[in-house]
Amino acid sequence: MKIGNIDLGFRPLLLAPMEDVTDPSFRLLCKKFGVDMMYTEFINADGLIRDAKSSVAKLDIFDYERPIGIQLYGHEIDSMVEATRVATAAKPDVIDINFGCPVKKIANRGAGSGMMRDVPKMVEMTRQVVNATNIPVTVKTRLGWDDASKNIFEIAERLQDVGITALTIHGRTRAQLYKGEADWTLIGEVKNNPRMTIPIIGNGDIDCPEKAKIAFDTYGVDGIMIGRATYGRPWIFKEIKYFLETGKHLKPFSIPEKVELAKFHLLKSLEIKGNKTGIFELRRHLTSYFKGLPHFKEMRLKLVTSMEHDELISLLDQVAEKYADFIPDESINPSPWVY
Repeated sequence: MKIGNIDLGFRPLLLAPMEDVTDPSFRLLCKKFGVDMMYTEFINADGLIRDAKSSVAKLDIFDYERPIGIQLYGHEIDSMVEATRVATAAKPDVIDINFGCPVKKIANRGAGSGMMRDVPKMVEMTRQVVNATNIPVTVKTRLGWDDASKNIFEIAERLQDVGITALTIHGRTRAQLYKGEADWTLIGEVKNNPRMTIPIIGNGDIDCPEKAKIAFDTYGVDGIMIGRATYGRPWIFKEIKYFLETGKHLKPFSIPEKVELAKFHLLKSLEIKGNKTGIFELRRHLTSYFKGLPHFKEMRLKLVTSMEHDELISLLDQVAEKYADFIPDESINPSPWVY
């Protein structure tokens, strides 16, 4: 699969851009476990052109992360165009437009998935962003605003016509948020539309190797983007690749192995963001590393309330010792698709 001149190989796996999740420390781990392409946290176009500190910080990328994309969102065309020029100066490999975020404060302003209610504006914004940069432009979006307006088939064709180089489709409407199961049928229909020549990347509910195989084999997508399933589980990319290559499951990580990864993640987070922010933003990952452990409530509470590095390291060591012989069965599909 190629995005412009970027060759991602056969059946690539991509890390979705997620606020307060896909920071440099987490991206480093995902890279170590074989992700083929990553994105920064998504960036507000208005904040970026106002030189807001939090937005500008998200432009930081490192050569070892490549290929990497910067995702922008906004509701005004002029702001998106100017933000595109700023992001281009950071020299990412791809500029991605977020037409998929369902969060109320974003969508109700007409940004993110809110743009799906104004397709002409969506298309014009995309056209102007494409013309504002020499970097490949891609789009991430959803099936439609709600069940009555699943217009992704039309949108895909029109966005391709104004110059995007790949399209990622999340298999839900905005109205669904993240509820229910993702519908991959329409994703497959877009991919199999003879008018479409750009890569189609599927997104939604890929949380185990079996689902990844179904997505490729049944719906024919060129690539898969994984988001929430990576929380505390950056090795999911390695698990999926191993299964696609061998038909077998990778040996589950032991708890001591997960503890060492959590420590590494903690140290990198502190190095990049400092003590307070680094610890606070790591919490969603830290407890997810140990999801499913029995009698873990008390320890989980300690992990999400501690603000001291040494204390966290000590707590993690306690987890490693207490659960040294516990092997979670991650080969079990946690939420099977039904056909």
